[in-house]
Amino acid sequence: MKRWFHQTGSLVLGWMLVVAGLVLMPLPGPGMLVLVAGVALLAQHYSWARRLLDPLKRRAIEAAQSGVETPLRIALSAAGATWLLTMGVIWLWSPAIPVVDLGVVRIGPELPGGAPAGLGLVTSGVAATFLLGYSVWRWGPRPRRSG
Repeated sequence: MKRWFHQTGSLVLGWMLVVAGLVLMPLPGPGMLVLVAGVALLAQHYSWARRLLDPLKRRAIEAAQSGVETPLRIALSAAGATWLLTMGVIWLWSPAIPVVDLGVVRIGPELPGGAPAGLGLVTSGVAATFLLGYSVWRWGPRPRRSG
């Protein structure tokens, strides 16, 4: 079973994650994380995925390091994660909203996207919180040494 997953299962799961990541990209949710996870699985089988994964890893690490260089950046990132979680909970709660008719588009009396949008926002908020915590632990601002 372990051999099957390594060969076939990781290939199938990798392609499923790539497709799901591409679908999730324009929606509220962790589309980029899902896409990168799929490429990471496919990198075990394809040289093009390995070539694509290395720059993605470098850019992700650079972005994480840059995002936690200062306490202000950490606070702004934490505010963003809190915003995602809050909006996700509101979307899941699904309060009635005023109807807005813009001619071509009508919004209301419910929030667009329903529970799937709310779950996507909550998932993104949880992922952002976890990644922020890891980034602070791994690359966060270090106290200056006097000497």
